[in-house]
Amino acid sequence: MYAAATESLIKQAREIKEEELQRFCGRIFKLLHTKDISGDTVDSLQRLNLIVSATKYARELPSDLVMKLQTVLRSSSCPEQLQVLCSSIIRESFPPSVHSLCSDLSHDSRIFSYVASVVLTQVSHILESRLSDGQISRHALPILSKMITVYPEILTDDQVNLVSRKLVDWLRYASMQQGASMSSGGFFSGPRTRQPAPLTEVDGVVMGNFFTVLCVGQSYTEDQWMNMHTFSMIKSCVMYCAVGADDRSEVDSSVMSMVSATSSSSRLLPPKERLREKAFEYCQRLIEQSDRKALKKTDTELQKACIVESVSIMDIICGEDPSYVYRAFPCIKALYGRLNGDLTYARALLPIAQFYLNHSETAAVDSEAVFCQLFSHCPAEQFNEPMLAFEFVQFCLLNASVLQDRVANYRQSFPNLLKFLAWNSSGLIAEFVELLPSLIAPDTAIELLHTILDLPCLAAALDLQQRSACYHASDRPTWDQQGEKVAACLDAFRQPFYRGLFLYILRPEAGTGDTIDRLKMLHEILADMAESPRVVRCAQVVPVLLHVYFNTVTQKADEKMMNQLLLVLLERNSLLYNIKTFNVEVQKVFSAHLQALCRLHPPLIVDQSREILEFASSPANIYSKEDFYTHVVWVIGEHLSVSYDPRCRVELITSFFESLEAVLFEITQVRQSASPPRFSPRLITVLMTTLAKLATRSQDLIPRVSLCLSKMRTFAHSAPVMVCYSEEDTEEIITRAHELINLLKLPNVAQFVLAPSARGDGPRWHRDTNASLPQGMRAVSGLLHRHSSFLPT
Repeated sequence: MYAAATESLIKQAREIKEEELQRFCGRIFKLLHTKDISGDTVDSLQRLNLIVSATKYARELPSDLVMKLQTVLRSSSCPEQLQVLCSSIIRESFPPSVHSLCSDLSHDSRIFSYVASVVLTQVSHILESRLSDGQISRHALPILSKMITVYPEILTDDQVNLVSRKLVDWLRYASMQQGASMSSGGFFSGPRTRQPAPLTEVDGVVMGNFFTVLCVGQSYTEDQWMNMHTFSMIKSCVMYCAVGADDRSEVDSSVMSMVSATSSSSRLLPPKERLREKAFEYCQRLIEQSDRKALKKTDTELQKACIVESVSIMDIICGEDPSYVYRAFPCIKALYGRLNGDLTYARALLPIAQFYLNHSETAAVDSEAVFCQLFSHCPAEQFNEPMLAFEFVQFCLLNASVLQDRVANYRQSFPNLLKFLAWNSSGLIAEFVELLPSLIAPDTAIELLHTILDLPCLAAALDLQQRSACYHASDRPTWDQQGEKVAACLDAFRQPFYRGLFLYILRPEAGTGDTIDRLKMLHEILADMAESPRVVRCAQVVPVLLHVYFNTVTQKADEKMMNQLLLVLLERNSLLYNIKTFNVEVQKVFSAHLQALCRLHPPLIVDQSREILEFASSPANIYSKEDFYTHVVWVIGEHLSVSYDPRCRVELITSFFESLEAVLFEITQVRQSASPPRFSPRLITVLMTTLAKLATRSQDLIPRVSLCLSKMRTFAHSAPVMVCYSEEDTEEIITRAHELINLLKLPNVAQFVLAPSARGDGPRWHRDTNASLPQGMRAVSGLLHRHSSFLPT
């Protein structure tokens, strides 16, 4: 029993007049607008909370005060005491505030908990009310779904049971007749209500089972509308069941399975389990309805959407309760048999594949045929469907680890998967950056690298394939309207002589070979497509993918693969589709990762010495791929040393030295007819430094390199060079030459400075004055200053 004083306060709160309440609310509204919250504000809010809580019915508050209370509730700077009071007042007031409160849910856990308590309390009142099938319930369901999605554990057990019971009623027990519609009744009669007509299936047959979203009528009753709304949010509610407490702890699982098998006994189930049972039956009914021939195209599209949603819901239910797997698989297998081969249902195959991936082992069902069909046909024939492309890639991302382990042809299907990217490059680049590492396998890694480099060719080939499918050879005028360049490419695409090239670039799976011999010919055939917007966009994503590829493969590549990667870099830097800036960007990536490969495995230089020497000894490579050539020269000087590989003998060093010496001599010759250099001063300095490094490892070469370096002043001051290079550039060349000459006069010191220990990458090597490099540099400085004749003049 309440004390007398308490009962008196409650009585006063119940008997307060409406006019007095409105004046009191206006006073609170003004208090809440002051900068400093006083004790009077807290006292007034406590009194208002007592007033709205003291009666059985909700008191209606002014809308401006309710909005202000919501603002205070969602303010992170507001004292917690005020938030508690605002939450309690809004929870007990009228009208409901669920819409405005849910418009922008806070990520602050404290604020979210207060807002959620208000929303869930008001939604619960709506669901419990006798008028809950009206418009307000229809709007409350999406809000409830949003709350569950954002914070699944927010519902109490009682609220879970309440929501589950209401959803079961709306989902399973909607009216079988159409809603009443008004008729004008003709000219002489007034309006009259038509008798409710039965609902029909999408094929026009009268509905014989319970109502679903695939039942057709001219108008719908409120409970039928609630049925549709319930189905739209049932997935989030069923997923929540997996997060909440397991209801089956109350009932033995074997009993639960038997009860679930018969709908007549399903009322014995706890509310959450009953919701699963009714949702499962509803999805089975939708799949059965989707087999009917729809009279309208819109209904056909609705059937496809219902298949996707139904299979997804059944997948979730089977994940929560494996006893449903054996009931679901006959239905899913029959559905797959019906949809398999029908490209219009390609998107519906993804949830079916997900179901097989999750439950085929439980049911001891072979799923290989499903995934062979999925990865071989869908990308090859539906690559131009952007929605399917996005959902397909999302499916692969979600299941990447499982697909790698259990689906044999997943990694073999990267030529098909990359068709999605080639056609929709700008929309899928972020997804493929994440997906690409899962496609890399030791036996197909090199072929994948070639395929990434050929991605713009794939985009051009897919474009031609689409155009060719639309026009026949007899439609030559139509071809010519697309432009002479495109028409020429279409002609080549249809010629049998080039058929093998296009078959390879459009192949559905890996394993036919890393690349093709006639790649240059393919580039020439597709040259007129190089300015196509789709091809240009595709070329822009290749450098991004290459970085991801190399960063992944270098972490797990063995010695054999490292050698293969280096050979690909040397070969493909001159075999690229000729697109504006594409070659330059790819060669920059090659340059960066060439250094990384050689740093991880320095013996690569000796292993591939013949190919590297052949590349470095050709001055033509300087003019077409200077950046990559410069990096090749740098790694030669850095890693061609006996300290990295005992096979690095004097003969090998000498052969590299002589080749690079000849290149430097050729590009720095001073002739009257010589044209200005078409290479950067950086290349000259790298060549000079590499020759000096090699000379320190075979000291018989020091006189030769000193002679070569001594000619750099003449080269730098020649007329063609002065025209092309700035004064700073020529000074840099001269200074580097003199520094190297002076170092080489002390061969042992030069070897120490130009080829420091492999530990030189560590910070201590540079910062600690007791380490070798600082001491060595001090010694060199002292020697050079003592012998002034060593200094440059």
